[in-house]
Amino acid sequence: MTLEHAASEAVRKPWGSHDLRPWSQLHDKDGPIGEIWFQRADRRSPEPALLLKLLFTTERLSIQVHPGDAQAQAKGLPNGKTEAWYILDARAGGEVALGLKRPLTTEALRASIDDGSIADIIAWRHVERGAAVSVPAGTIHAIGAGLVIAEIQQRSDATYRIFDYGRRRPLHVEDAVAAADARPFPRSVGPRALTDVRSLLVETPYFVFERFDLPPKSKWRIETDRETWVLVLRGRAKIGPMAASVGEAFFLDDDNVALDVGPEKFTALVAYAGSEIQAGLLVDLSQRAGHPAASEPRPVAPLPSFANAPSIPSKATS
Repeated sequence: MTLEHAASEAVRKPWGSHDLRPWSQLHDKDGPIGEIWFQRADRRSPEPALLLKLLFTTERLSIQVHPGDAQAQAKGLPNGKTEAWYILDARAGGEVALGLKRPLTTEALRASIDDGSIADIIAWRHVERGAAVSVPAGTIHAIGAGLVIAEIQQRSDATYRIFDYGRRRPLHVEDAVAAADARPFPRSVGPRALTDVRSLLVETPYFVFERFDLPPKSKWRIETDRETWVLVLRGRAKIGPMAASVGEAFFLDDDNVALDVGPEKFTALVAYAGSEIQAGLLVDLSQRAGHPAASEPRPVAPLPSFANAPSIPSKATS
């Protein structure tokens, strides 16, 4: 049974920001911070299956792709990298890119990377605060400027960069071509209500991503039998004996802990390993009038699955 206040690790990026408020008070005089990684409190602990991050962008990130499990393992890596994003903030014109405007053959994809025309073929789309985006392994993607994003992913460094907007960092052409699904990508669907306080954001074969929206002064219990991450977006609460406020993350594993909400509404992102929704993850202890089944999920149609999509033919920074 495990409950930890996650440690925060700042990662400098050329496209990062010097002001991370209100999500973090971290700052780095040596350069802009692009990412905050949330880690186990004790680095000697077993490595989790998932990695929770915050991203802060002031420029477009590189266009890139991540391999699936089979391709990553063929290179000696433990697994591939499927990820999901939740947009915490977006300035006017905020956008992300997913997939291509039209399908490309392997030869055409390689040529577009070689001559840089991939930048004109990738499909950009507008995003706003509160949007959830699924990024399965193999998806050619990029993140635009002026965004704050919470990301949950398979824990992996397998990133292949294919265009870098003039930053002159190495590209990974052959690995990217082998990993990429060079087609248009369907639009994400969600969030969807599971209960009156739980929303399903993204469902993948590797993790489930949810949002909790809990009323003031309510009392709950989180009951999880697997690795689970909680990131506070709004309000204050106590998770077990620990105070929880905006920008703080918590790691649970096979544990039951009390969650007592403070005087304001409490919103948190919750991600857990596995492919199925945990029906009993959140138990209502408040006996709130008119909400007798607040913690019991309603049946919902599944989010889009990519399991039946056609087969798709090191550490690299974004």
